[in-house]
Amino acid sequence: MSKSPAPRNKTIFLSDEEIELYSKRAITLDKKAKISDILDKTIFQDTFDVLPKLPANFADLVVVDPPYNLTKKFGTKEFKSMDWNEYKKWMDKWLAEVFISLKPNGTLYICSDWNTSIAIPEIAGKYFLLKNRITWEREKGRSAGNNWKNCIEDVWFFTKSPEYTFNLDAVKLKRPVLAPYKDENGVAKDWQEDEEDDGKKYRLTAPSNLWTDISIPFWSMAENTPHPTQKPEKLIAKLILASSNEGDVVFDPFLGSGTTSVTAKKLGRHFVGIEREKEYVAIAEKRLEMADENPTIQGYENGVFKLRHD
Repeated sequence: MSKSPAPRNKTIFLSDEEIELYSKRAITLDKKAKISDILDKTIFQDTFDVLPKLPANFADLVVVDPPYNLTKKFGTKEFKSMDWNEYKKWMDKWLAEVFISLKPNGTLYICSDWNTSIAIPEIAGKYFLLKNRITWEREKGRSAGNNWKNCIEDVWFFTKSPEYTFNLDAVKLKRPVLAPYKDENGVAKDWQEDEEDDGKKYRLTAPSNLWTDISIPFWSMAENTPHPTQKPEKLIAKLILASSNEGDVVFDPFLGSGTTSVTAKKLGRHFVGIEREKEYVAIAEKRLEMADENPTIQGYENGVFKLRHD
């Protein structure tokens, strides 16, 4: 018999019956779709079957967390590491379709590990304008006896044209002020007091492309799932807030356990996601249901991103 979860374990595990129930909320496409067919839906199919059926120019923002070029099992299926040229062809195939799906002023973010990052500017650069490379600290990287511990991942920032959305004020980071300074009139210089946190001094700072405030979902967090490469809602929230507006459409063609769709919903955006694994489709739908009752995002409070929660 398997052990029951610890009382404080909030990981979302679904029974076989729940997987059947929640997966039925997703849709499948057998012909060219209109935006009304797919808006705020999870599409339960293989990405390569669905992409040609999607309407052109429907997405304001695309967030992609594709399988990295590693052999890894996702649910019932295994993604196998490829020769680099084959992996580039695989990437090119879905990027060409994503280009069609994205609006002329839209934005694309692509997640990657340090190794897969080598290929992304070359392939995505055929279709999109490269704006930046975000590196974030994945603090739970595994140690290695004969190499450096791997605890970084990248998010590549592309746009379809020189005209695009970027909301800087929406993604400022709340940092403590260690040496608060006041001018000769006693006015605080570029800092303020947090009335909800014992008057601690802080300032809101513009984010850089190096992020050290992200926590990987773990067992006591309500967003945690069994998915092996789940991204944190806080990470995706930064991308969505910076590069879309309320009411915009956020699209994820490799949805996994639903983080992009769930975070978009919590932030007042529409969403479209594609996932081929039944269990992950069900978990995504369960999380979308949970978002109705609890729209909070770990590490994001009152419109401000806080330092990392360990």
